[in-house]
Amino acid sequence: MCFMCVDDVEWEQLDWGSTGWVVRPQNVADASKMCVLDVKLDIGKGHDFHTHPNQEEIILVRSGTVEQWIGRERKFLTAGDSAFIPMGQVHASFVPTDAREPVRLFVVLGPSFGPNGYEAVDCSTEEPWASLRPT
Repeated sequence: MCFMCVDDVEWEQLDWGSTGWVVRPQNVADASKMCVLDVKLDIGKGHDFHTHPNQEEIILVRSGTVEQWIGRERKFLTAGDSAFIPMGQVHASFVPTDAREPVRLFVVLGPSFGPNGYEAVDCSTEEPWASLRPT
């Protein structure tokens, strides 16, 4: 059995916010079926269009409002809302520039993939993703 306490989460700072690695092979040796993250998205930032070729994903909004894209479909999600992203589906998450607060997400990907438990392929410079969202 393994317990993950708040102080056990390893945080990684990114240009759009930060990712807390809750469960992945590096900190939970038996984590072969899922990767769990605590994600903070800064106001006016976002995780641009990308895909997980070998993983499904569930995103649960813990706080704030996120502009969530799955393929070419966009929806604004608030606390308690969630999104399911099928394996290989291009998606993105953005926080509006006029948001009152950053966004906090609980994210689960499965199966765990690769040495980090997580694989993302950037699609933000490819069409139609590069011009889908006005800047």
